[in-house]
Amino acid sequence: MPKFSWKWLYVLAGIALFVKMLLIPNPAPDLRAIVETVVRDAGVPNAVSGIIFRNRLYDTIFEVVVFTIAIMGSKFLLSNEQPSCAIYRFTDQGSIVLARLGATIAALVGIELAIRGHLSPGGGFAAGVAGGTAIGLIAITSSPEWMEGIYQKWHAAAWEKVSVLVFIVLSVITLWGYELPFGQLGDLFSGGILPILNILVAVKVALGSWAAVLIFIRYRGLL
Repeated sequence: MPKFSWKWLYVLAGIALFVKMLLIPNPAPDLRAIVETVVRDAGVPNAVSGIIFRNRLYDTIFEVVVFTIAIMGSKFLLSNEQPSCAIYRFTDQGSIVLARLGATIAALVGIELAIRGHLSPGGGFAAGVAGGTAIGLIAITSSPEWMEGIYQKWHAAAWEKVSVLVFIVLSVITLWGYELPFGQLGDLFSGGILPILNILVAVKVALGSWAAVLIFIRYRGLL
């Protein structure tokens, strides 16, 4: 009696699934109704921010925690290495001017996204990336000692930890069902707790990026 081969069963299952995808269309969801529901429940015009900081706030909490652990892991993994002897950065005046101009624009965009991210495309994560980009551009045009001095002077590491803790506390309170008044849809001061969470995430991501930049400059000499 020939031995049964599971390979043909897998092939037939794959063919059946492929035929199903071709011949049986999936019902198209009413995307406009979904967006309208999210906007109404979150109280903000930006449905993406409503989903991130309300519908899936539980996931967002752990995304922030994972980012924090990633920065801590970078420090831990590189702590036993010798600092780099050579630090590479821009030295010609044209590149320095262009990089710092780009840093200024990125910083302003980051501030705007953090403050108005619940009203227009953007939000805390995008604002933090813009802020981190500004810091990176400044880092490749400045001395590492100056960057480290500014980081220590303004206690950026402490502010990063505070922003994470405040974000987690406010998120847990929101998950328990306690919310601020939504206000008028479309106003700057609207959406309840969402604008505050946006700003906290922006601060966390920007300062975390700053810490990562300093780590890689110190131990790698290059971003």
